Amino acid sequence: MKLIREEIETVDFIVEERNGKKSMYIEGVFLQGDLKNRNGRMYPMETLRREVQRYSENHIQSGRALGELGHPDGPTVNLDRVSHKIVSLKENGSNFIGKPKILSTPMGKIAESLINEGVKLGVSSRGIGSLKQTREGVNIVGDDFMLSTAADIVSDPSAPDAFVEGIMEGKDWVWDGGILREAQVAKTYKTINTLVTQKQLDEKKVQLFNDFLNNL
Repeated sequence: MKLIREEIETVDFIVEERNGKKSMYIEGVFLQGDLKNRNGRMYPMETLRREVQRYSENHIQSGRALGELGHPDGPTVNLDRVSHKIVSLKENGSNFIGKPKILSTPMGKIAESLINEGVKLGVSSRGIGSLKQTREGVNIVGDDFMLSTAADIVSDPSAPDAFVEGIMEGKDWVWDGGILREAQVAKTYKTINTLVTQKQLDEKKVQLFNDFLNNL
């Protein structure tokens, strides 16, 4: 499976006040179905609808739908970089409208400060899934697609497209005992764990380390 990102530049930043306490939110279109996007990908609406329902039930409703500030290089959410919590993700035609709340975490405070200073920010959805290219060159996202987060906050959504495509999205991710691992790491991990003696283990560690140095 590939790491898949979609960047959205046009979002609104709003402030809501309840019981005298002000909170900052982001709101906008986070996902789009049945439409070829600028990255040459298309998400079938049924795939998105099914995954958004799973994400909403397992993450949003339980308060675990988190996002980061910046462009993480993997599919997992790093708690030390969390800046916001997604509170809703609702279908509207062929779009899904998201609404995250900026948190009072260190990264949330940075995001809030940037917004208050007028810095242009956008959001980037992050997930994993397979891609199948059509004869017309459109990459159709497979029905194994899973959202890691509906939105990370990014400073320049359009600029890193080539880098993300070539480096981050070029990696294959696999499930290994319930943990997502980058494919080459998983291969090495499994190689080490199939060894039966300490001597074999030590020899293999040295070999793998030398292979790593030779590839630098």
